[in-house]
Amino acid sequence: MRHAQDGAAAAMSAASRILVARGKNEPQEVENPDVAWGQRARDGVWVPTKDGQRIHFGVDTAAADTPAQMLRPTLRVFVGVDVDTDIVAQTTAGGVRLLTVIHGPGAPAEFRFPVSLADGLVLESMPSGGYDVVHLRYGATVGRLYNPWASDSMFRQVKADYALDGSVVTMRVQHADAYYPVVADPHYAR
Repeated sequence: MRHAQDGAAAAMSAASRILVARGKNEPQEVENPDVAWGQRARDGVWVPTKDGQRIHFGVDTAAADTPAQMLRPTLRVFVGVDVDTDIVAQTTAGGVRLLTVIHGPGAPAEFRFPVSLADGLVLESMPSGGYDVVHLRYGATVGRLYNPWASDSMFRQVKADYALDGSVVTMRVQHADAYYPVVADPHYAR
């Protein structure tokens, strides 16, 4: 148990330093009763869309059965979800952030997030590199998976992008020449 607490503290510290350096425009952690977290990383999170439906983001990693270290209702840490990797999961006013903390060069460069959409919704690629959740019947955007950003411990930008394969969004982070820890931010909002 002590190792998990130390891991959660290290992940939180890394994520906090990077977020503070990024400034005030970052989505803030707040309570959102429309967001429902699972107990394990694999269980992921159910998030709302603008039209009242819900979509699901899972976390598909080597240790996807990792239970959450719940720090408060709006913040949990999945320690050791993969080699040298933790996820700091935040609830925001409009959705969630899955801050992926990469602690060393042995960490994977790709992180898979299976997405389950409600009937009539699709993911549509955007020029920004993110994905809009679009209601097919009305053509309206009802949610958005923002283009990921990544930063190393020297606050240098690290290349990060998404690839979509069926219903799985893969975040790719090119962290080989970075100063660790690296924090990458998949962020969804309705």
